[in-house]
Amino acid sequence: MRLLDRYLLRELLVPLAYCLGGFLIFWISFDLLGDLERFQTARLTPADLVEYYLVLLPEIWVTISPVALLLALLYALTHHARHHELTAIRAAGVSLWRACLPYFGVGVVFSGLIFALNEAWAPRGRELSERILHRREAGASDSQRARWHRNVAFHNERHRRLWNIGLYDRDNGRLWNVNVDWELENGMRRRIAAEYGVYTNGTWVFYGVRQLFFSPLPEPRWETGETNRLELVELSETPSQINTELRFAALQGARAAKRASLSLRQIRDYQELHPNLPEPARRKLVTQLHARLAEPWTCLVVVLMAIPFGAPGARRNVFAGVAASIFLVFAFFFTRWLSLALGMGGHLPPGVAAWLPHALFGLGGICLTWRVR
Repeated sequence: MRLLDRYLLRELLVPLAYCLGGFLIFWISFDLLGDLERFQTARLTPADLVEYYLVLLPEIWVTISPVALLLALLYALTHHARHHELTAIRAAGVSLWRACLPYFGVGVVFSGLIFALNEAWAPRGRELSERILHRREAGASDSQRARWHRNVAFHNERHRRLWNIGLYDRDNGRLWNVNVDWELENGMRRRIAAEYGVYTNGTWVFYGVRQLFFSPLPEPRWETGETNRLELVELSETPSQINTELRFAALQGARAAKRASLSLRQIRDYQELHPNLPEPARRKLVTQLHARLAEPWTCLVVVLMAIPFGAPGARRNVFAGVAASIFLVFAFFFTRWLSLALGMGGHLPPGVAAWLPHALFGLGGICLTWRVR
């Protein structure tokens, strides 16, 4: 790394750390004050509140990191421009694009972090926070907590298996009052009704089982049986796939439009189980897929929009440039939200809905940067 790159990177990382810390404190303080009555009703202790915001930290990071990066970039660029450092750099034969290479590197790192957090932590963080919120409520029973779901219908279209679950524990894949119905290779249908089931060592094990085999042709034939324990290795469904089904069923237009709610792995699992989705459901899923792929690139779009407004700060009103760039970034976030909502509603193709804001504002930033003299 060249000496110039290290200098520019150091001058960016210091304000970036301040911006991240400041936004984090502001976000948590604002949320805490806004939901204080709710936390008091839930009887949360200080330790519960710390745990609550720790599990939400990945989601908060994904939200605040682009804005923090924008303000840190604007501060660093206007500082260099005001002291004619960018002029000296360019007079030495270094182009503006080359001088801003460390900034693009930080944008790539932030994009990678957002992608990793979205895949590994953010989708799960909201569920865990709801469980913490309800753990101490007076009179709250297990069936009222976020980990339990009643009357779950799960359809594996690829293997033509239908699950009906009376009570499901999404944490460890435990089932109560479960019925599974599917067609065998010889044309017969098999149905099991179990009092309890659990997923262990990659296999479903059921207890208190009643079985029914039914052959409609050429003559109706019934076979029944009962057993205390039944292990079914042929069932390929997993608790993770059932959880994905629940997350997809919970998607609503306004809530889902805020950002992608499913990870790429969950989307892939759902597509494998439902190869023939109806058009509205397929549109939602494909829009979520493109939105998940597009969201990490937000940090690079922010860098492209910050450079043309921060770099020439010595020759025009600094505050006007900063205000204009902040306005454009928030316009980008609003456009992304609106575009994703239109895609979920079928008014835009899924790929266009997810990538149009990034392409529009990214190309705009490139064009404005080329015009900087």
